[in-house]
Amino acid sequence: MNLTEPRELASLLEAFLLASGKPQSLERFYELFEEAERPEPAVFKKALTLLAKSCEGRSFELKEVATGYRLQVRERFAPWVGRLWEERPQRYSRAMLETLALIAYRQPITRGEIEDIRGVAVNSHIVKTLLEREWIRVVGYRDVPGKPAMLATTKLFLDHFNLKGLDELPTMAALRELEPESLFAPDDDLPAPAGLQARVDAEAGQEATGELRDETSFRSLLVELDDMELGLKSDFDDLLDAQLEPAAEDEAAGELQSQDAAEASLH
Repeated sequence: MNLTEPRELASLLEAFLLASGKPQSLERFYELFEEAERPEPAVFKKALTLLAKSCEGRSFELKEVATGYRLQVRERFAPWVGRLWEERPQRYSRAMLETLALIAYRQPITRGEIEDIRGVAVNSHIVKTLLEREWIRVVGYRDVPGKPAMLATTKLFLDHFNLKGLDELPTMAALRELEPESLFAPDDDLPAPAGLQARVDAEAGQEATGELRDETSFRSLLVELDDMELGLKSDFDDLLDAQLEPAAEDEAAGELQSQDAAEASLH
């Protein structure tokens, strides 16, 4: 095999990625070759470009994420690919997804600061679950009484949501368009929406078997959160209207009684 030829090297890199089942960095690729046979960095880059082009029109793609390059199933196939695994993983509540989003955008952030923003206490199980999944980590301690831990996202978080870096997160301006003002604290027990859960299920099953993975985009997660917020807001408005109607009727009745009393005093 002529490793100085980008096309042949592209095929070898494809074999590496298929066999590993996880992202591989350029540094790791370099380590896989003896020094005498190691291609130049420019040849590696060209080979990866050719490999990405060869995936066009295929069901999988070459994607660069935080920890390196990987071959993954395209996102549009996730709802069907997820049916390969019968076991259903743990469902994620809206509270957990909101907490993760706050950590991603406000990091480093303490648990108390998250509670101040959300307006409700953060269940310790939520933070524990995110730590166990290695989506977040403790990066230090705030220099205030109690020394609360400061939380930030990890490279595995970026990998899971198909991001190369935090700069690929949707902008705050885009978030303001997505997220209406919250009327009340969300219910921690609400399940994640079906579309998002299907993608999470697919990822969990693929992770367990080492197959090619299809990751959820962070933007789609935020859209799902927004859809849930709109549903909650609508239900709350209906309840609020129902409570206001009797109050309006009582107020009208009070005004009529006042008018009758005034007329009686004139007579």
